[in-house]
Amino acid sequence: MADPTRALQIRIAIPADFDTIAELTERVYVDGGFSDPTYVPALRDVASRAASTTVLIALLDDVLVGAVAIATRGGPYAEQAGPGEAVMRMLAVSQTARGAGAGAGLIQACIDAARTDGCTLLRLSTQHAMTAAHRLYERAGFLRTPARDWSPLPGMDLLTYQLSL
Repeated sequence: MADPTRALQIRIAIPADFDTIAELTERVYVDGGFSDPTYVPALRDVASRAASTTVLIALLDDVLVGAVAIATRGGPYAEQAGPGEAVMRMLAVSQTARGAGAGAGLIQACIDAARTDGCTLLRLSTQHAMTAAHRLYERAGFLRTPARDWSPLPGMDLLTYQLSL
């Protein structure tokens, strides 16, 4: 449950945030066992994500504790999306901020951005082991779409979810 005494802010990332986002995303995915070293350059490449998506950050008491990318107009970060569909990518929340509402706030901001851009569906892919994230997605109303599960790389099996907007 979020602590009402702590100030949570969600905003669009600016280039000055990119290094911190890169470090946070790498730390969450590598330390959590969700990435091998070959994927670290992609996790750290915030500038590339920001070129074709909207990168959002969560600040808790003015400290960057979370980030996510939302692709609402296709592009390289919108795998598995059709016309009018958005894709949420690379949600990362600092271990120390979990339970403070940052993840839920970032997910809601992605939902709002997708609606604002006229999307009718929001999709995401996630790993089997990301059970805490699955709970967040389900609480936000996302439904599993097993028929769309996929493997971008051998041995990397992803579960999929969608939310009708």
